[in-house]
Amino acid sequence: MDKKIIALILVISIVIPLFSGCLGGKGGVNDSPIVEITYPYDGKIVSSIVMISGTASDPDGDDTLDCVEVMIDDSGEWLSAEGTTKWSFDWNVYDLESGLYNIKVRASDSFLYSEIDEITVRVDNPESVESDSHKWALFVACANFPEDNESKLGNGGLNLAEEMTKYLVERCDYPTSNIIVLFDDGWIRSDNGFGERVQTLQERHHEYDITYGGASKHNLVSAVDYIAKASNEFDDSEVFIWLFSHGAGEENERAGGKILETSKIFLWNSELVDNELGDILYGIKSKETCVIIDACYSGGFADKTIYNLPTLFLLRSTIPKPGRVVISGASKYRVGYTSTTNGPLFSMIWFEGIKTGVADGFRPGIFDMGRPTKLKMFKDGKVSVEEAFYYARYVLENVESFKDYNRMEPQINDRYPGRILNSKGLIFG
Repeated sequence: MDKKIIALILVISIVIPLFSGCLGGKGGVNDSPIVEITYPYDGKIVSSIVMISGTASDPDGDDTLDCVEVMIDDSGEWLSAEGTTKWSFDWNVYDLESGLYNIKVRASDSFLYSEIDEITVRVDNPESVESDSHKWALFVACANFPEDNESKLGNGGLNLAEEMTKYLVERCDYPTSNIIVLFDDGWIRSDNGFGERVQTLQERHHEYDITYGGASKHNLVSAVDYIAKASNEFDDSEVFIWLFSHGAGEENERAGGKILETSKIFLWNSELVDNELGDILYGIKSKETCVIIDACYSGGFADKTIYNLPTLFLLRSTIPKPGRVVISGASKYRVGYTSTTNGPLFSMIWFEGIKTGVADGFRPGIFDMGRPTKLKMFKDGKVSVEEAFYYARYVLENVESFKDYNRMEPQINDRYPGRILNSKGLIFG
């Protein structure tokens, strides 16, 4: 046989296995990935925020999975999902017309795509509120995004949000359809938030049929826009907004490094500055609105610094407006504290004052430090959000078990109308 032919055969016999190994993985042949939609199920009726989720795997090893992509209603645009072996995709349907929509998903290992898995769901966004109670609530908690466990805040924020949700539904006549809870990336993690993804909030069994999603800026803006449009239709609307997260600041620097800066908290995929939240909330016209931001160095959200002193004019957040009570869990210069199982400390005490009624009659006191009263004219068996604030301030300052946390110095900016001597303030009811 010709020497050149022999040489060529030898080269081919060596090179082909090398290429096969590159393209084909362990067995020399590259197998396609496998992907499945686990939520929502085919034919499900959905509204507001839909967290599409599922699983993916690769016969050649799951570490070879490159991405998962989702297409909505044959739009022709494949959108990246978050995650691979356990993936999810937030789909906001607030402004979509009611009807049938097709969802497709595929996975890739950089060489091959999986077969497409698809379902059809029905979007049904009600045009009107199915209740005489015109009340809306939004809870946003972002706790477990850091890689290091020392900075994670556990599932306490979610637990408190759901406890407050239960109270609003059962005691204050809030329609379940008008309550939105956004938490982390929309997934429950094992080990109280410190472990791996288990399931999405929407897949998990929950007592009330409320809307769940991830605490992304996109979801926050979409939720607020929806609440603004819906609540602005009624003169007697009531809006409650609660945000809990890490706040930006340096604990060891004087005044937290915030003297000439705005307050800032972290969402799942971005940051949120106080005046940016002011812009987001601009469209809400309700004259009965309570906004609570519970995070370190968060006083700027209430346009306050410390000791009830106002923020410099150029640093105002624009969140406080007529008809609003804006509360921060800490001053602009102080850290806040939280329990990884029960939630942020200020909100826990504030809510305890409301649900037990023990805050009834609490007054501002010096520098809004809070003080109880025995005068019957200040007690009527109901607790306003302001009274609960003064109760929380009083507890933090005077109860021995909280002495290590009494420098939080929560702030309040009260623009609710009718602030006279015997005014009860804004009451959930």
